[in-house]
Amino acid sequence: MLSVSEPCLGQEERRALVDVIDSGWITMGEKVRQFEQAFAALHGANDSVALSSCTAALHLILLGLGLGPCDEVLVPAMTFAATSNCVLYVGAKPVFVDIESTDVPLMSLDDAAAKCTARTKAVIIVHYAGFLADREKWQAFAAKQGLLLVEDAAHASGLSEAGTFGVAAAFSFYGNKNMTTAEGGAVIAREPGLLDRIRQARGHGLSTGTFQRHVNAMPGYDLTTLGYNYRMDELRAAIGLVQLKKVLEWNEHRRQLTSLYRTYLSERAQQVVVPFSAPRKTACHIMPVVLPRDSNRPDVIASLRTSGVQTTIHYPPTHLFSYYQGKFPGVKLPETEDFARRELTLPLHPKMQETHVDLVTRALADAL
Repeated sequence: MLSVSEPCLGQEERRALVDVIDSGWITMGEKVRQFEQAFAALHGANDSVALSSCTAALHLILLGLGLGPCDEVLVPAMTFAATSNCVLYVGAKPVFVDIESTDVPLMSLDDAAAKCTARTKAVIIVHYAGFLADREKWQAFAAKQGLLLVEDAAHASGLSEAGTFGVAAAFSFYGNKNMTTAEGGAVIAREPGLLDRIRQARGHGLSTGTFQRHVNAMPGYDLTTLGYNYRMDELRAAIGLVQLKKVLEWNEHRRQLTSLYRTYLSERAQQVVVPFSAPRKTACHIMPVVLPRDSNRPDVIASLRTSGVQTTIHYPPTHLFSYYQGKFPGVKLPETEDFARRELTLPLHPKMQETHVDLVTRALADAL
C-alpha cells in the first residue's frame, strides 16, 4: 500500500537517539536548546521555543498574548480541530471564516472582514497544505482592524517566510509532517517577552527547569505563573536536529512530485481540480485534489485502495463536528463545505518517485 504520508527516519536518527540514551539525560536539556536555536536559524528568527506539540504551541501563544473570555478569534474551519480548540482553551470564542474558493482553500479576507466585531482580538491564519497565505494582505487587514495576527504554520516547516507574518507562529513536528520528532512543536515569535512567557509556561510556570537546577546545583525554584507540562524531551530534539538538515531537500522533492501530479492529472483526469493553480510559496505538505461533483468519493477511495493507494481527507470542516455544532449552531460556510465534500488527499512524501505519481494518477483516472 502506498501511504498518504510516511516519515523519513534512518541510521542518523537512530544514532542520535542512542547518543542521548548513552548521555544519561533524556528530559529537556541541551539538545532541546540546540534544536530551538537551529530551528529559529532555519526560519531567519533569533530564537524559538520547542514544545510537546503544535497544539501546545498555539495554546501558549494565545495565552501569552492575554486572550481570554469575551474575546473573539477568527479561524478557518478548513483545518485540523486543534486550531479552534486552542481558542476555547483560553476561554475565547472561535469565529469560523470561509475559504476563498476551491482553487484557493485559504481563509477568505472578505469573509474575515465581514465577521469582525468589537470583540474580535486576533486572527489565526492557516497555511493549508503548506501553501502560504498572502502576507502583505493579511498584515494590512490585521493593522486596519487592530488585530493580533497569528500563524498556524503546522504545514509549513522549512519555509523561511513562515513565522514572519505577525506576532507569532506555531509549527508541528507530528509524524506525518515535512519533518518530524514523532510528537512535537515549536513557536517563533518576534517579541522576546512573548517567547519568555511561553518558555516558562511550558514547564509548569516554574522559574527554573530540571536541567538548569542540575547544572547549577541549585535545587530551589519558584512558581510565578500558572503553567503546563508542554516540554519537549532530549530524544525528540535529537531526532529534530537530524531532520532539520534534510527538510529543505525533502521540501524540494515534494515540490517536484507536486509538479508531476499537476502534469499527469491535466493529461489523465482533467475533471479533477488541483488547488493553487497560481504560483505560491509552498512546502507542499499534502497533495489535495477536488473531485468532480458527479463523482462518488467513497467509491473512488475504495477503487484507489484496491489499486494499492491509500487516500484521506483534509479536512472534515471543524464547524460541522458534533461538538462545535452544539456549541455554535447555525454556522454556514458554503465554500468550505463544498470543498470538503469533494476533497481527496493523494500520497505525497519524500520516499516517493515519479513511478508512484504515475501509478496514483492512472488509478485515479480509472476510478473516475
